[in-house]
Amino acid sequence: MTDPGIPQLTLQDFEERFADRHLLHSVVDKWAREKPAATALIDTLSGRRVSWLEFAIFTRALARLLRERGLRRGDVFATVLPLTSEHIFLEYACFRIGAIFVPLDLRLSRAELMRSLEQVPPAAFAFSSKTPALREAEDICRELRERFAPRLLLHFATDEPCPTGADDDREFLQRAAQIAHESAASGALPAEEQVTENDGALVIFTTGSTGSPKPALLSHRNISCQAMCLSQGLLRGSDEYAANAFGTAPVADAVGYAATERRSGRSAGELVTLVNLPPSHVGCQTELLMSTIFDGGTAVLIPIFDPLRSVRAIADYKVTAIGQIPAMFQFEWRLKEWGSFDLASLKLAVYGGQQVSPAFMSKMAEMAPKVGTGLGLTEAAGFCTYIRTPSARAAECAASLGVDMPVYPMTIREEMQASRAAGKELKDGELGYVCFRGPQTFLGYINDPEATKAAISTDGYLYTGDMGYRDAAGLHLAGRAKLIIKPSGYQVFPGDVESHFAALEGLSQCAVVGVPHPITTEAIVAFIELQPGSQIEIAQLQRHARGLAVYMRPYHYVLLGPGELPLNRVAKADYMRLRERARSEMESLAKHGGYA
Repeated sequence: MTDPGIPQLTLQDFEERFADRHLLHSVVDKWAREKPAATALIDTLSGRRVSWLEFAIFTRALARLLRERGLRRGDVFATVLPLTSEHIFLEYACFRIGAIFVPLDLRLSRAELMRSLEQVPPAAFAFSSKTPALREAEDICRELRERFAPRLLLHFATDEPCPTGADDDREFLQRAAQIAHESAASGALPAEEQVTENDGALVIFTTGSTGSPKPALLSHRNISCQAMCLSQGLLRGSDEYAANAFGTAPVADAVGYAATERRSGRSAGELVTLVNLPPSHVGCQTELLMSTIFDGGTAVLIPIFDPLRSVRAIADYKVTAIGQIPAMFQFEWRLKEWGSFDLASLKLAVYGGQQVSPAFMSKMAEMAPKVGTGLGLTEAAGFCTYIRTPSARAAECAASLGVDMPVYPMTIREEMQASRAAGKELKDGELGYVCFRGPQTFLGYINDPEATKAAISTDGYLYTGDMGYRDAAGLHLAGRAKLIIKPSGYQVFPGDVESHFAALEGLSQCAVVGVPHPITTEAIVAFIELQPGSQIEIAQLQRHARGLAVYMRPYHYVLLGPGELPLNRVAKADYMRLRERARSEMESLAKHGGYA
């Protein structure tokens, strides 16, 4: 059973109660008016605390600079930068002028970077030459100019010379600071573009777990609706956070922001979220960062995920909510310093992205009085189902992905018809395609109309690519449609097999894939990652598999040490690499007469 405190938010709520938060930058302006001195961002790299008023004025100044460099509504601004306050300033400056912001993965190779930029040709590009793909800064800038003719190349590297034809970030940001100072002195704000909530705002590349990454375009409306649901339904909850409970002392009008209240720091019970996922991921951008901003909370920024820095930040900044991929929790729990930090400020711990074991949930329940999870996907701007339980009932989060919201309802359907209309809606308990319809559905994949048509039906249903069913407890996933394994004509969902093995003591993670087999068409290969210090024998796994139907039992097992399960760029099991590894394993078996 889900926490009864999770509100069921409607389209009317979004259109009326939260009407002033449909534009991403208007949310910043709202809090700049209502609590100008309160802390919006904490940059753990520099130690800088950014107030809402500073956030608003500085992003307006940057927006003016971007317009001076020729950027306009619909232009693409791509970045390869860590998660810092300056990175977020650039992002929100783009929102103000209607430019589309595209944060790219720091770990991309040069070839991958150029391939991504070909899909979303940039009018501006900001980068750090400390990232592996961009160390040859002069050569990179030359190639970028030749291929894309960007109007702005912005180089971030404090101890390295600026490449020819690029702007130095310090000079650029100093100019913005000067404009902000002039605005504060004159009381005049730089003019902004007329941006609508249906305009594209952010491109997030899908993780590519079942194919090549695709650039998904999200609008202001998509993101703000998700931020409403996640902040009010999961991060805030029913009783932990006072609803915007600010002080009452009046404050003078500040640079066009007719503030009615003033407060520094934060009040007891306010949302303080650790944001330590990669800035190229929807979990960082729309779920943690923008949902916290939507609620007027404080976002604590970790530039690049580091387990020790993350745990230390929880203690130092009294973080109240965290949301991570399971692998990130595992890295933190393995720290020798784990247990030495005061994490008493935590009220909520959220995980997402993959199956977890009962042992994982027990460990997670020790971190906070409430735990939560849900289904999240890039094409729906983030979370779209929610479950939040007291830590004593944490196991419920592993059994269900919770419920949807009325503003973005979920249905289970048959596959999309040949006419591209949605398939028939199925009854509770029936297995089918997980679909959503409403304001969170993305605008489409940039320059890929065929992929967009395959994802969104003509009657507006988003086909998530997941198979599952719903009951009174909410959504239950069977697995990705593209990952279904078909041994001997049966359908096997990897998640069913993985969750069965997750109950084994000593197991850290499990992932299963299908590989071609000459007799059964496909065979199941299970990759088993062990916890530190544990031992599991193949015979033990085979005995445990007897609890599965015969056709669901793995044909072959691969035992992996702690941390050896291949993960993709967002720390989920990398099924494409696992399939290649499984094929190699089976080829080796065949050579030695063991494949039959």
